[in-house]
Amino acid sequence: MTQRDDNDFMAVLQSNLAVDELLEPQIPPGTCAHEVNQHIMIADPGGVLFWPEKNTLIVADLHLEKGSSIARSGQFLPPYDTLTTLRRLQVCIDQWKPQRLIALGDSFHDARASSRLPLPAVQALSSAMESCEWVWITGNHDPDPPDGIGGAVMNELREDGLIFRHEPQVDDAVGEIAGHLHPKARIIRRGRSVRRPCFAANDTRMILPSFGAYTGGLNVLDDAYSGLFQARDFYALMRGDGQVYKISGKDLR
Repeated sequence: MTQRDDNDFMAVLQSNLAVDELLEPQIPPGTCAHEVNQHIMIADPGGVLFWPEKNTLIVADLHLEKGSSIARSGQFLPPYDTLTTLRRLQVCIDQWKPQRLIALGDSFHDARASSRLPLPAVQALSSAMESCEWVWITGNHDPDPPDGIGGAVMNELREDGLIFRHEPQVDDAVGEIAGHLHPKARIIRRGRSVRRPCFAANDTRMILPSFGAYTGGLNVLDDAYSGLFQARDFYALMRGDGQVYKISGKDLR
């Protein structure tokens, strides 16, 4: 099945946006708006989330230098994941022009990853950070501040009824924007199956897809999500080619 076929297939299943129709003209083409604890958040097909009220871009699980980390164990991968990830992120920054960027943890694949950044990656990251304020949320892979990178480092950030953290919590979840689980979703109709990274969301929380080039994904119906959503009363904002498709949890497999 081609990418276009996949997108046409998902478009058939797409639900109506859970926001006031008056907001539609303000939403860039291909994106999808969703309300979390009374704040409109815009999911971008590039894999980032935009908070227009605060002109803030949010990204999860960059896992920079994962390739070099895996190479140390003898499993060699092309060492270009960090630059690929940062170039994709720069495209999103150029598009949204945020005042602030929040990285939701596991931005670096291990505690020493920031010290292994090759010079081109250091330059790419520095250029990205010059354009806006930068907040690093700590994750399980990167619990300590990155070496000599700059930006503010926090365990979590609470602002206007939203909670920005790395790992979703069963309790204290109202307004939670998190990463960690690398959500993906799968739909099947008439024998055709499509799998895509997604934003998993209801009206109280959202879990972002992983952004890193070498990161995988975990089906949103996996037991790891137990307790985070009420049954299938949530949406998978599935990333397509230039389009985010809002699919009801009841349609997932």
